[in-house]
Amino acid sequence: MSFEHRGSLPLDYAAVSYPGSVLRFRGPAQGLDAPYVLCLGGAETFGRFIHAPYATRLAAALPVPVVNMGVLNAGLDVILTDPAIRVATRGACAIVLQITGAQNISNRFYAVHPRRNDRFIRATTMLRTLYRDVDFTDFHFTRHLLTHLRALSRDRFGVVEAELREAWVARMLSFLTRAPAPVHLLWLSRRPPGTAEGGLHLGHDPLFVTSEMVQLVAARAASLSVAVAPPKPRAQSTRGMFHSGAEESVARLLPGPEAHEMAANLLAPLLRT
Repeated sequence: MSFEHRGSLPLDYAAVSYPGSVLRFRGPAQGLDAPYVLCLGGAETFGRFIHAPYATRLAAALPVPVVNMGVLNAGLDVILTDPAIRVATRGACAIVLQITGAQNISNRFYAVHPRRNDRFIRATTMLRTLYRDVDFTDFHFTRHLLTHLRALSRDRFGVVEAELREAWVARMLSFLTRAPAPVHLLWLSRRPPGTAEGGLHLGHDPLFVTSEMVQLVAARAASLSVAVAPPKPRAQSTRGMFHSGAEESVARLLPGPEAHEMAANLLAPLLRT
């Protein structure tokens, strides 16, 4: 399949709400009459900049409906606590859980917004003690905060990173233990597991999640699928994605349509059974 460059054309996400939640999910709305496949995750599952995210492609390949409850900026805190997601898990015959990053969860060092998990709310006493040279009122987003903390001190940042990883594993195991249906994990990213970008930038999501962490939680899941499209030249890296010029840098961090097609092709045979 070929993908045309969409440039700045608008994309209607047909965002919808479900009873009990103030969040906006990727549309179109689906009835929650069991059985159905439930897809959970962040911007990747929502399909930001993507005309047909993997959940849409799965819906065309499966004999049961597919409900996309991906949420922009969501981390595990939203997935574990949102009332509509909790209700939806009860009627699902299978759950696809996209592996999200470890930066967007509340932990012993900082708290994130309960609905927009990418927003930094406050630092705890532990983090203020560890970084006495930082004015935390300057930060509003977790990625910005963590980029700054790492640049100040790799040694101190290692303590924060270890806490994020420990909190992530605990949240993932909590979800997998409580899930009422088989959970199929999905790694949907521009980077394969076990790789990370160097330099000043944190790199592509899922941030701070290692291969060892994935294997640890995958032992409790029904399956693990890894969807990473081959890298493309920078000039073509957002081909097939709907975005404005101002959004191009964000689009470069998210997987393109080829990765979504790959994810659907990997998941469909597993979910048919």
